[in-house]
Amino acid sequence: MSHTHGTIFIVVAPSGAGKTSLVSALLQAENSVELSVSYTTRAPRNGEENGRSYHFVDRNVFESMIEAGDFLEYAEVYGNYYGTSARWLRERLAAGRDILLEIDTQGARQVRKLFPQAVSVFILPPSIDILAARLRGRATDSEDVIARRLSEARTEIDQVAEYDYIIINDDFECAKMDLISVIRSQRLNGARQRQQHQPVIAAMQTQA
Repeated sequence: MSHTHGTIFIVVAPSGAGKTSLVSALLQAENSVELSVSYTTRAPRNGEENGRSYHFVDRNVFESMIEAGDFLEYAEVYGNYYGTSARWLRERLAAGRDILLEIDTQGARQVRKLFPQAVSVFILPPSIDILAARLRGRATDSEDVIARRLSEARTEIDQVAEYDYIIINDDFECAKMDLISVIRSQRLNGARQRQQHQPVIAAMQTQA
C-alpha cells in the first residue's frame, strides 16, 4: 500500500450538545483515529487525567508556549486558554494518522484556515430548550452560567453553515453512527483510496 497523509477531523458543538460523549464513542469504534489532547489552563474536573483528558498547565506556561509558537490554534474561553500542539499534529499527520480535534468555533476557524482540506462536523442539540435542560441536568453550573452558555451557543450556531457536516444529537445512537459514517466515508474518498491502494488497483486495470 502507498503511504497516505492523515486527515484532520474537526468536531465542534455548543456546551451540553453531547460532543464529548459522541467523540468518546467514535474513538472506541474507530481505534485508528487519534484524539488530539489539548493544553488548557482550567482546573481538572473529577475523573479527568493529565495527558489523557487535557494537558493541564498554568497560565504562565501557556502564555510562554504562545510566545514560542507551540500552538496550531488556541483560544480563550470562559477565562481559560485552550490550545492544540502544532508539532504533534503535523508529525502524526505525516505518519498517516487521522486526527480528531475536539475544539470550539474559534479554534476550528484557525485550523480550517491553515488546513482547508480538514473535514469539519458541527453537532447540534435538537433545540435550545433541550440544550438548556441538559445543562441544568448536569447540576454543576449556576443559572447565570447556564444563561451565558446558552447565549454563546446561539452565537456558535450562527456559524453552522461553515461546516461540512451537521449532526443533530437527538438520539445518541443515531448521532454516534452518523459521526462514525463521516469518518468512514472520508476514508473511502476516491483520491485517497487510489493513493493508498495504487498497486492493487493497477494490477486489476487494463495494461497499456
